[in-house]
Amino acid sequence: MPRWGHRLLAVGLATIASTVAPGHPLAAQVPTQAEALRMVQEDPEGVRQRLLASGLSAAEIRARLRAAGVPASALDEFLQAGPLDPSAAVLGNDALTALDALGMTVDTPDGVELVPLQSGLRQRTPVTYSIDGLPIFGLDVFTRASSQFQPLLSGPVPDDYRMGPGDQMVLVLTGEVELAHELEVTREGFIVIPNVGQVFVANLSMAEVRALLRTRLSRSYSGIQRGTTSFSASVARLRTNQIYVTGEVMQAGAYQLSSVATVTNALYAAGGTTTLASLRDVRLQRRSGETLSLDLYPYLLLGDASGDVILEQGDVVFVPLKGRRVQLHGAVVRPAHYELSAAEDLVDVLRAGGGFAPDALRRRLTIHRVLRPAERGSGLTDRRAIDLELRAATDSNTPDEVGGVIIPPVGLQDGDSIVVDMVPSLERGYYVSVVGMIQAPGLFPWHDGMTLRDLVELARGPTVGADLREAEVSRMPTQRQLGQLAERLRVPLDSSYLSRDAAGQFHGPPGPPFPPAGSSADFALEPFDQVLILRQPDFEMPQYVTVAGEVAIPGRYTLLTKLYRVSDLVERAGGILSTGYPEGARLIRAQDGLGRIDMEMVNALDDPQGRNNLILQPGDSLFIPHYSPTVKVQGAVNSQVTVLYQEGQDLAYYVANAGGYRADADVGRLSVRYANGTARTRDKVLFWSRWPEPSPGSEIVVPTRDPADEFDTRGLITDLVAILGSLTTAIVVLVR
Repeated sequence: MPRWGHRLLAVGLATIASTVAPGHPLAAQVPTQAEALRMVQEDPEGVRQRLLASGLSAAEIRARLRAAGVPASALDEFLQAGPLDPSAAVLGNDALTALDALGMTVDTPDGVELVPLQSGLRQRTPVTYSIDGLPIFGLDVFTRASSQFQPLLSGPVPDDYRMGPGDQMVLVLTGEVELAHELEVTREGFIVIPNVGQVFVANLSMAEVRALLRTRLSRSYSGIQRGTTSFSASVARLRTNQIYVTGEVMQAGAYQLSSVATVTNALYAAGGTTTLASLRDVRLQRRSGETLSLDLYPYLLLGDASGDVILEQGDVVFVPLKGRRVQLHGAVVRPAHYELSAAEDLVDVLRAGGGFAPDALRRRLTIHRVLRPAERGSGLTDRRAIDLELRAATDSNTPDEVGGVIIPPVGLQDGDSIVVDMVPSLERGYYVSVVGMIQAPGLFPWHDGMTLRDLVELARGPTVGADLREAEVSRMPTQRQLGQLAERLRVPLDSSYLSRDAAGQFHGPPGPPFPPAGSSADFALEPFDQVLILRQPDFEMPQYVTVAGEVAIPGRYTLLTKLYRVSDLVERAGGILSTGYPEGARLIRAQDGLGRIDMEMVNALDDPQGRNNLILQPGDSLFIPHYSPTVKVQGAVNSQVTVLYQEGQDLAYYVANAGGYRADADVGRLSVRYANGTARTRDKVLFWSRWPEPSPGSEIVVPTRDPADEFDTRGLITDLVAILGSLTTAIVVLVR
């Protein structure tokens, strides 16, 4: 086998060794995982040559690793050019996993299987721990991160840690002597110190080991007693213990865990518990016959791990079936299934669930129970709903107080379902509403003694333009025989409903006189009243129109009345200047997107009551153009030009100045667009046509004829000849 094969095989064998029980024949034949990694790290160049021999580029290697779920950068140090520094190119678990993902494995001896190296955390398929959509509290905690969780095998240990076979210590002496020893505790519980001998340390705490070492070392190194030599002892690598996990767990079996692992570590390693497991009575059975019980709820609810127990070699962790388990539904912080200890009751369940939610009703709650056979009796159903009244707590330190109420004792049974009511939505409770000229219209909760003034204040007061002489209240009718749906009430108001400033003065727009403050009595509201704050008669906020172009004072002007007309705006703007062209005036109406309005300004100014003197609307824009004594000729003419306007000249004059029509001109669709935006085409009556006359600032547009619309004279003649030939033939036949 090549050198590479021996080294990779060593890594695989080291992994197997980590799962082989002490005393197994294979355990004495394979190195530890650390030794196997060290062997591979001695030749990082061999790793790079193996990668180069694969024929894959660096990009292809990274892509394959990413697709296999391995970090793409796991082999980057071996893909770089130049010599490799063995101290820098550390081939760890990620790199070994990456090599395995690339298929770089070797043949192994018969009976030996290479175990793929993996990190301590492994992704597993998510498991939903719930019943009918309601989670079982605490069961998912042990499977959220991984299915194989255990503490590190290296690192500092507390002073009360007890040594055992398999632990590896580091002893360092400094001062008169400079020595360092790696010491492993043998199966018999000894460590062997050069120049000192065997020291029994099994089952001694670290504090006791240090005291013992001081005594034994001082016999060989007198500087320890004089203080000229000092020593330190620490655990470099922890031993592993074989632990058995059984009962209601996902993966029961034997696990190799570090010597500082606890019961919760064993549950993590076993993939968590099933839905039938008990989290209140996890049992630990020692080889000595001692049995311990662990309640996991303090750890799950408070993070209190003080009750967790460190496991020993051969311990059995047993997870029994659940005890009393109840369901907590409704307006609580954490609805779930909860398991109860023997002494716990309803108050403990509510506290485990985080207490009441902010929208909890806290007046009553209901317990749904399946009755026991002895409780059913004759004629009774199998179920019962127990309604509990909750009374307010006067002292928050009362033992049975939760969320400001006293929780009565019930004596919960297995399978009970606790339902905490929620405060009804606003639409399902008692409410009143306000609409109309109000700042914040909508629904508001009703309470006993609520007045109209309270409602207006909740709705942030009336808006500008509100009529504060009276409001309209629609109330549910007392009599419904005639099909009435509501009664209408008129409620007097006064100026006190207006907002006040710091000086106490009321604010509001001018309008009808409101009654003085205090002249109207407060009106008591009833549930479901609908209040309408009316608008002042003919109230409108100021609106604006714009005039631009050739007027004396262009700008934006406020509409003074609802009958404000074009002539009023022109007069207010100082009239049309001598340079203006009223015949070309354009009125653009933004309201409803109407755009340009056809009007004649001259007629509007001459006849103020005529149809052309339009009533202005908010947002209207009037434009008076500059007088332009020209006529523009565009389209299918021989020369597109602008011709000076000549009074009395007709359309033909301007077309002639443009060189006449082109051969493709469609004269019949000729149009004249005037300065005010209107357009005219020829008027045709029988055989007579009347062409529009251009005016200053107008534009003549001659469209091009569509070839598809041309009359086919040749085709018509051909068809006529064919028809005449057919008629001649028919006549000859008839004559014969």
